[in-house]
Amino acid sequence: MGEPSDKRPVIDVDECTGCGLCVDVCEQEVLDLVDDIASIVNAEACTGCGDCFDECPVEAMVMQ
Repeated sequence: MGEPSDKRPVIDVDECTGCGLCVDVCEQEVLDLVDDIASIVNAEACTGCGDCFDECPVEAMVMQ
């Protein structure tokens, strides 16, 4: 698991393939698939660990 950070995930909806890997790896349940696209559904729970970013196989996410 990544270290906590002040950065948060930003999803490029045009690049997201909806594979769900980022959703599965997020222990804080920050992400979910909405209309087959990864979406932030619980932003206040995000610790900024970056696990979702690391897991994305198509680089559809950045940490900002």
